[in-house]
Amino acid sequence: MPLELTAQNERLPNDPFPRQIKTALLISNCKKRRMYQLKLATLIVPCWMSMTMLFAQVPSAPAQPESSAAKFPEASAYANTKLTYKIIDAPKQTYGYDVFADGRLMIHQTNAPALPNNAGFKTKADATKVALLVIEKIKKGEMPPTISIDEMKKLRVIK
Repeated sequence: MPLELTAQNERLPNDPFPRQIKTALLISNCKKRRMYQLKLATLIVPCWMSMTMLFAQVPSAPAQPESSAAKFPEASAYANTKLTYKIIDAPKQTYGYDVFADGRLMIHQTNAPALPNNAGFKTKADATKVALLVIEKIKKGEMPPTISIDEMKKLRVIK
């Protein structure tokens, strides 16, 4: 098989295409590949930018509808409800109380309210005084039935 070597049509052994044609095909393929790369880039870049902008934003507090906020019952909600209490044991040999509305647990208090530490009441009598005050406040419609330091002093639970 003869090899034809000319300046314009250089052929390799067993190669049916001249070098110029191969070069033209390679250039054509490169152009097509580059065009596909550009098309792909025009699709990817906007998606990447939007994702970057989405995650780069400063997180804001989630907007909560008003219905998800904690709502307390109306003042008259417990007017005809049977409210009871039970003195319970709390940590470190102290006492707390549970308040029940129609037999269902409504308040579970293991520490003395309005005080900075988590200690319970020193005596069952102190826990009883505060539990009765809480029940009185619930019947008046005070929700939540918070207890202040002054009220604790008036009840002589604290000094």
